[in-house]
Amino acid sequence: MTQNQAIYRETLRTGGFNVLLETLDNRLRACDLCPRKCGVNRLAGETGTCKTGRNALVSSYSPHYGEESCLVGTHGSGTIFFTHCNLLCNFCQNYEISHEGKGIEVSETELADIMLSLQLRDCHNINLVSPSHVIPQIAAAVRIACENGLRIPLVYNSGGYDDISALRLLEGIIDIYMPDLKFSDPGFAAECCSAADYFEVTKDALKEMFRQKGLLQMDNQGIAYRGLMIRHLVMPSGLAGTIKIMEFLASEISPDTYINVMDQYRPSGDIPPKISRPISLYEYRQAVEIAASKGLHNFL
Repeated sequence: MTQNQAIYRETLRTGGFNVLLETLDNRLRACDLCPRKCGVNRLAGETGTCKTGRNALVSSYSPHYGEESCLVGTHGSGTIFFTHCNLLCNFCQNYEISHEGKGIEVSETELADIMLSLQLRDCHNINLVSPSHVIPQIAAAVRIACENGLRIPLVYNSGGYDDISALRLLEGIIDIYMPDLKFSDPGFAAECCSAADYFEVTKDALKEMFRQKGLLQMDNQGIAYRGLMIRHLVMPSGLAGTIKIMEFLASEISPDTYINVMDQYRPSGDIPPKISRPISLYEYRQAVEIAASKGLHNFL
């Protein structure tokens, strides 16, 4: 495999998709793909927290120019927004997609065609937004697309609430992991998304992502092709627990980790009063200073 070749090309060449797809399909019979562990038979059309049965649902897809510059480049990041979510934050900026289910059901072949269409538009990558609950469908579509010439990197753009055993099955599929690391306080996580274990689960998930891909790597045009990059959304009044998050990244991942400290929090959805305002410029700058004080320096 060449240095910047999409890893799924090698998986196809070695026949690795066969066992992988069977394993993933079996996990849909009593779904345990994410930390919610709903146990429903999605192959029979049953649904759990993510409200998704056998087939994935897609809200939209297009070249996206609002992502990090190392993904956007000159032709955009080929973004596929999957409908529904396994985390369901009450402040989600895509509430109508994640909570209200805006989107259409697609077969694995149709999803493969979407990937190929984005490549034909010269996108630098396929950016899978909210993929945690549709890993089997994505893997099956990637095999079909790869057989028909897909070659650009795959970006796993998740809320960070991912199951380690599911991530291990993606080692030969995903090139770039881009998880959120949202909050460190269990009480706030419980209030926002009914996931008091968010920080502990996501820390383990990020360690696994880093084990697989290492630090973010870019080509000579500054376009990412492999590695880990992390997003942290600054919340009002420091409620995200930024200090603990940055301490974890610097000490247990790497101080060289690429991170986007994001300032775009806006009140939306069904939220409690304490997060019913945007953040201030001071709060954002304070979060960046905290990250730098812990030794982080690769800001996106």
